[in-house]
Amino acid sequence: MEGGVKGLEYQAEPRDAYKIAYIIHFLLGAGNLLPWNAFITAVDYFGHLYPTKHVEKVFSVAYMSSSVVVLVVMMSCGSWWEKMSPRLRLNLGFSLFILSLMVAPVTDWFWYSTTGSSSGRANAGYGVTVASVVVCGLADGLVGGSLMGSAGKLPKKYMQAVFAGTASSGVIISLLRISTKAMLPQTPKGLKTGAHLYFMVSTVFLLCCIIGCNLLYRLTVMQEHCKLVQDESFCSRPKFWAVARKVPGPAFGIFIIYTVTLSIFPGFIAENLESKLLRDWYPILLITVYNIADLVGKSLTAVYLLKSIKKATWACITRLLFYPIFTACLHGPIWLKTEIPMVVLTFLLGLTNGYLTSVIMMIVPKTVPVSEAELSAIVMVVFLGVGLVSGSVLGWFWVL
Repeated sequence: MEGGVKGLEYQAEPRDAYKIAYIIHFLLGAGNLLPWNAFITAVDYFGHLYPTKHVEKVFSVAYMSSSVVVLVVMMSCGSWWEKMSPRLRLNLGFSLFILSLMVAPVTDWFWYSTTGSSSGRANAGYGVTVASVVVCGLADGLVGGSLMGSAGKLPKKYMQAVFAGTASSGVIISLLRISTKAMLPQTPKGLKTGAHLYFMVSTVFLLCCIIGCNLLYRLTVMQEHCKLVQDESFCSRPKFWAVARKVPGPAFGIFIIYTVTLSIFPGFIAENLESKLLRDWYPILLITVYNIADLVGKSLTAVYLLKSIKKATWACITRLLFYPIFTACLHGPIWLKTEIPMVVLTFLLGLTNGYLTSVIMMIVPKTVPVSEAELSAIVMVVFLGVGLVSGSVLGWFWVL
């Protein structure tokens, strides 16, 4: 491991004046997951529009599956992928994010407001919304693969910034949803108006990300980093599975992390739990608790970073214990399903997800030669994506 770390700890690391590159990586990390968080946190809005649908579970499968498709294409068409600069990929991905995020309010404005509502129109509107989630997933694969791959070639702090940003997006979106919901009357019209405002503010944030990714590659520090990496990495192009075989433990670990997380969050939390006290606020507040815990976990790596890949992998596997615990909450004593136990468990789910993800994604690119650093990060993203898909599919078993 030490050899890999030394390969990327540059002797004369370029200086990031005013931490601008770090801040932009944080911003882009937040933008990468902001659209997904926007869709799942608007659970009350979509539940109102489509009360007979399993919205959260369908969104999970649609989003994660399309995201993995992009990652698979990235693996199989490496030459095509390399022809696109990271800046072009990020611009394209964030543009698709904006397009998909505006579909829900635009559909609501021009469909339901002008033509009224019926079962047929509701089903068609639901189909269009799910299609926008698929496009959003494609954009996530494009942005996530590019961002993680490029950050994997840089010093650890930039990968930490990206993952702290992805966690912060959940907190930002949760607070935004709470504020837009609280400031308007708790009526169907108020619910829709708040949701529309929520999606528009999210879109403005994504526009800032487009500005940020274009500024990032103009920074002197980034140009110097890219030059250093190019100087060290001129060699034959490593193959995906050749690199994957070098990091089987963390690849399996990150697969387990997201299989467990996505099979419980957001579907189980949003659809299988009820509170007479908090009513439709309950899933929103639980999602907020998860996002805060995820942010805390990903930020902890700036304080203490677990350096043993083996220990991190075993910690990932122990998260399987969440299955019997949440099953006990669903089918066990009534008190286990009350607000306090569920808040505690949701916090632990988010905390372990955030910390272990950040640990693995920061360490793995430093355990391989610099020429394989970007691809090793992409390997992790691919296994993360497969875990997301398997978790979103397993989430349907809570319905049974």
